[in-house]
Amino acid sequence: MSSRKEQLVGKVLDGARLWSTETVMFHTAIAETAGLSATESKTADYLDRLGPLTPKELAKHSGLAPASVTALIDRMERKGVVRRRPHPGDRRKVLVEIDSDGLRADVHLWDFLISSVVKACASYSEAELDTIVRFIGEATEITHEATARLPGHTKEIT
Repeated sequence: MSSRKEQLVGKVLDGARLWSTETVMFHTAIAETAGLSATESKTADYLDRLGPLTPKELAKHSGLAPASVTALIDRMERKGVVRRRPHPGDRRKVLVEIDSDGLRADVHLWDFLISSVVKACASYSEAELDTIVRFIGEATEITHEATARLPGHTKEIT
């Protein structure tokens, strides 16, 4: 690897670390505004993106232990964020889904971030955006695998 490429890789790693920290802090602030923990907020995000899931599926996606997921669902249900309903295909199971009536309308809190990212994207070519999309996808998979490799985590490597 050339020294220039090594420098650029270093900048990518430094930038990703900084972006990750700022993202965690932003998501923590959003969660607190909604009266949730960061884990509760990200669990709500799983359910919003993936639809209703069983507790076992939530454990698989999050890497949390099944007992932790049960306690998490209990807390979120008490806060009115999720509800349990019978699984339509297996009456022994339950599905956990977003309780849209219980969620506060905090969507506007994302407005600045989303509009600013859209504005930033306008300055890149389609080819550059394709590269960014590819990198984000690869980095997401690497992060997923890194989480799965941590001692005591149940997240499966995909």
